[in-house]
Amino acid sequence: MSQADWFVPKGVKFAFTERTGGVSQPPFDSLNFGTHVGDQPSLVLKNRQRLLQQLSLSSEPAWLEQVHGTEVVNLDTDSNRTADASFCRTTNHTCVVMTADCLPVLICDKSATQVAAVHAGWRGLCDGIIEKAVSLFDVAPNELCVYLGPCIGANAFEVGAEVRQLFIDKHPQSESFFILRAGKYLADLQGIARYRTQLMGVNNIYNLPHCTYELKDRYFSYRREPVTGRMASLIWLEK
Repeated sequence: MSQADWFVPKGVKFAFTERTGGVSQPPFDSLNFGTHVGDQPSLVLKNRQRLLQQLSLSSEPAWLEQVHGTEVVNLDTDSNRTADASFCRTTNHTCVVMTADCLPVLICDKSATQVAAVHAGWRGLCDGIIEKAVSLFDVAPNELCVYLGPCIGANAFEVGAEVRQLFIDKHPQSESFFILRAGKYLADLQGIARYRTQLMGVNNIYNLPHCTYELKDRYFSYRREPVTGRMASLIWLEK
């Protein structure tokens, strides 16, 4: 199923950016949105302004200071921006997270009344950040749509046995999402996220099966290049 075939409720808009189309110079070339990676602040600002214009957003997205935790901020009621996910029920905000291998997860309800954006690195995914974000929605799980964006793929994401065990301790069935290769385990972030989301009763799950590590010309990858930019994943309610 291509992204064009995904069900998106009328009144909800979302976007996953790639690395091209901006003004940042190597190694942040070119559409970098991260202000914390060493890029020139003026160029990041230009990239963010370009995003605002291209998506026809009426206000600046709610950029977060991401810390690989499980904090989900309600943009309608809280000014805190140190978090790894955001949620809102109004058209006043645009939820956004930044990634460069971690999994971006966008969530909305079928009635287009509430949305959330989640930054799910392996720590946050393991500790339940997606579950925490879903719990903020005041509808039944089968009334939600979840969109899994590009991340490091199952053929490239190497983790240690201790990381695998942390997931298994949470859900023994998670073992199936790890494959042993040359003393390291390959982890399937999208697979784990889909499984954990389905456990909550969410049935409408869509994924963009692009590996950020392998697709060098399209995506930033921290595992591939530790000094690099950040993509943005955004979701918002139309006014």
